[in-house]
Amino acid sequence: MNGPGQSDRPVVPAKSPNKAGASAAEGMEGRGLAKGNPSQQNAPRAQHRDGARSALERVREVAERDKVVRFTTLLHHVYNVEHLRAAYYALKRGAAPGIDGETWEHYGQALEENLADLSGRLKRGAYRAKPVKRTYIPKADGRQRPLGIPTLEDKLVQRATAEVLNAIYETDFLGFSYGFRPGRSPHNALDALYAGLLTRKVNWVLDADIRGFFEAIDHAWLVKFVEHRIADRRVVRLIQKWLNAGVLEDGVRTWRDEGTPQGGSISPLLANVYLHYVFDLWAQRWRKTQAHGDVIVVRYADDFSVGFQHRADAERFLAELRERFAKFSLELHSEKTRLLEFGPFAAEHRRRAGKGKPETFNFLGFTHISGKKRNGRFTVVRQTIRKRLQAKLSAVKAELRRRLHAPIPEVGRWLRSVVQGHLRYYGVPMNGPALHTFRFQVGRLWYRTLRRRSQTARVTWARMRRLIGRWLPPARITHPYPLRRLGVVT
Repeated sequence: MNGPGQSDRPVVPAKSPNKAGASAAEGMEGRGLAKGNPSQQNAPRAQHRDGARSALERVREVAERDKVVRFTTLLHHVYNVEHLRAAYYALKRGAAPGIDGETWEHYGQALEENLADLSGRLKRGAYRAKPVKRTYIPKADGRQRPLGIPTLEDKLVQRATAEVLNAIYETDFLGFSYGFRPGRSPHNALDALYAGLLTRKVNWVLDADIRGFFEAIDHAWLVKFVEHRIADRRVVRLIQKWLNAGVLEDGVRTWRDEGTPQGGSISPLLANVYLHYVFDLWAQRWRKTQAHGDVIVVRYADDFSVGFQHRADAERFLAELRERFAKFSLELHSEKTRLLEFGPFAAEHRRRAGKGKPETFNFLGFTHISGKKRNGRFTVVRQTIRKRLQAKLSAVKAELRRRLHAPIPEVGRWLRSVVQGHLRYYGVPMNGPALHTFRFQVGRLWYRTLRRRSQTARVTWARMRRLIGRWLPPARITHPYPLRRLGVVT
């Protein structure tokens, strides 16, 4: 097969990790593209009831041991009833139903019969994917993000398939890829970026954005990428069924040759596979063979940042990246992709040039700023993106209006969960002022809502302070400094 990776056929040797937190920051393994067939079956066809998990572990071991093996028999892992049952219980119970209206609770009323029927259809090739239901959710910038809602059975089979494929691809994906991977979180990516900016020679940062990535994924290329590792045509056809199922919106069904709807269990994995071959392997080879200085890469799904020691490297990387993406139907957003000076010397260089303070960039909800510690040494300051903060407060305000006449304890418990969730994500060192602002503004919105409940009984600030103290958790840092956490992890 002449896949897109054929031009990148030479096996890339392992790249040593960034010096801050070793593998957690930039640790990765070299990866060659898959070819050939396995010399023997990786797992027996007959699955025992207690063997589904261990069978996937054997798949993972084979994938890790042989980086070019292509798996020829995988579908039996998918249609295994125990595996399907585990996937069913892993689904969100209150998730919106697809076009058939089937809910988690109703499907579970005859679970064993339904799973046996689904397993049989998968085994004999009678399973048919249904179109996803199109809906939209608001984004922080005011735009609408399209979201596809598959039917419950499609979600179930996608989750079971994703677990099988993860056993293979988790041995292939590189260390700087963090999005939608088991055991990895946005804060792992944030810590890696922080460590790279502080401990490597980074003076320029490429802040990149892929225009409509999930809608631009080319189906033909994606299937070729999958076939580098997956030789089981039945599994490949499953993926093609989901890609070709189409979208149902306002009663009209449409089909496209590109895009994978966000919302399905398989979409994040397919997106990672696509960018693994289009971006990750290419970027790893580029910084090893083309760069003249340090280069750091951190990617979370389609959101990535790249740091460079030299401006010439950064400009050449950006130009070649545009060409690389164009080959695979991807495009960098012209208005949101920029190269900026960042690091320990940025402030002084811009001051001499009369350009003001160093520019900032956003990544995973935080604005990254070139700052200084109390001793004058360079550090990276991470603050909640202002638009994200304002959007969250607007959502809280709207929900408080909806709960205008709800009992105070009920509203207090809800607001406590909102503030706790905000602190758990945004509670990073040096972001204290933004945390205090959020908590104060939530209390202020609650105060204004309570005052609207009655024209006669006004709520005093003294009482409001007691309510805030009782129900809203204090603003505090919930995450350690990244270098400290990476030291523990590695």
